[in-house]
Amino acid sequence: MSLLAWIIVGAIAGWLASIVMKTNASQGLLADIVVGIVGAFIGGWVLSLLGLGGDTGEFNIASILTAFIGAVILLFILRMVRRA
Repeated sequence: MSLLAWIIVGAIAGWLASIVMKTNASQGLLADIVVGIVGAFIGGWVLSLLGLGGDTGEFNIASILTAFIGAVILLFILRMVRRA
């Protein structure tokens, strides 16, 4: 997947995760993109540990879903750290 596609997937996943985790008012689009891209790596790692990996790196719904799951996990961890 090209760099531009990763940024788009990250933006979509980060934006969706920020809405679900109710953090969309406290961070901007750039933070959503970063959380989404980092979330894609986290999501891919978690799914591969569970034996559900195998993403071919294509731009599709599965890659957005993987990034979304990772972004939600990352936002949850960040929320816990901020409360501590």
